[in-house]
Amino acid sequence: MPITLVNPSGLPEINAYRQVSIATGTKMVFVAGQVAWDGGDLAAQVEQCYLNVATALAGAGGTFDDVAKLTVYVVDWTPDKMPLFLEGVARAAAKLGGTPVPPGTLIGVAALDVPEHLVELEAVAVLD
Repeated sequence: MPITLVNPSGLPEINAYRQVSIATGTKMVFVAGQVAWDGGDLAAQVEQCYLNVATALAGAGGTFDDVAKLTVYVVDWTPDKMPLFLEGVARAAAKLGGTPVPPGTLIGVAALDVPEHLVELEAVAVLD
């Protein structure tokens, strides 16, 4: 596996993701921001975004185990939305067979491409 995820000593240990991703593969895969075209609440859209990224990775010959970095954009983000966000991640993880925990950045934004989109997820993966 070309990705090793770690929480180095001296950095906060965060259960939702690892602080560092060490990539040793030879092929990089950049997945465009994925959204949920079927709508739904934040949890449903987060789940669909993760599933879409998994589909994109499979098309390149990879899985979430190959993800080196995730970036998440959430419309009108406030910390009280975290339970819905984590619910969506958990539902996707159940379908994917494991919890994706690569380093990630969550960015609150004013809007996405259409008003119905509440979240967008992009990924960078490294494959052997």
